[in-house]
Amino acid sequence: MHRQIIVIFCSLFLWLSLPFGTPLQAAEVAQAAPGTAPNRGALFKLEYGGHTAYLFGTIHVGAADFYPLEPRLMAALREASVLALEIDPLGDQSAIARAVRDHGMYRIGRGSPAQELSPPFRPRLQQLLRRYAIAPETVAAMKPWMVASLLTISEFAALGYDPAFAVDAWLSRQAKQRQVPVVELESVAGQMMLFNRMSNAEQARFLEEGIAAIEDEEQARQAHDIVQAWREADAAALDGIARKAEEDETLSGKFVQRVLLDERNPGLAAGIASLLAREKHSVAAIGVLHLVGKGNVPELLRKRGIAVQRIY
Repeated sequence: MHRQIIVIFCSLFLWLSLPFGTPLQAAEVAQAAPGTAPNRGALFKLEYGGHTAYLFGTIHVGAADFYPLEPRLMAALREASVLALEIDPLGDQSAIARAVRDHGMYRIGRGSPAQELSPPFRPRLQQLLRRYAIAPETVAAMKPWMVASLLTISEFAALGYDPAFAVDAWLSRQAKQRQVPVVELESVAGQMMLFNRMSNAEQARFLEEGIAAIEDEEQARQAHDIVQAWREADAAALDGIARKAEEDETLSGKFVQRVLLDERNPGLAAGIASLLAREKHSVAAIGVLHLVGKGNVPELLRKRGIAVQRIY
């Protein structure tokens, strides 16, 4: 399960299926009649000092039938003076390019992902690149963690879940159309630095686990289950995903839980609390797994004295 969780809940991968430097555009989707959109993900209402914010749980891939999002969230966005995202996928593309160079790529002549892999995995990597029509030169200078992430994005695309329909990108487009400012709670560089902290050996293992997970057909079924939990706003299923993440003993699984979740949740909570303190009406949207499980962001906000109500 750890491969799917990484790509769904870490927003830096929104742009990985595109050529570097190409702006990601949120896909245009048909608008359903008002009031007909079902609940998606998870939604919380936050109140403090007469200010109100809505906290929405996203996933970073999507499909056309995800949209439009339900009326309460869209009403909150219309009233908001600002939308806060982990990172804005429609934001500064030059910052993304710099982060890729600094944290996701080898320096010239310093290595290649295939060299880091154990011999049995090298042909398996080449086979997956052919499956997803990824040219070998595209990944030749990528660090193993980035190759693993690109492969997982490609797997989701093959299953019908497209980064172009990512919830963050769609929300960013909606905010910009309404002239609502979009602010970032994190940065692409900051997210990438977390992955780059792994040693070369750990990154190789990270990629090997990703290759093995993609080859296992059970992973495709798990990917479907995770997306369905978000699509149906299934709180029990989302809690089950969080428990499985906590119990995953693979290198990738531990990385997701300890670094992508436990380590980031306090910073995200602090950013949202700051947003609530200065803005009378606001909306924040972060990966839904940050909203469930142990040490989740709503729990951390309650500890700060903020009134937190789960709407769904």
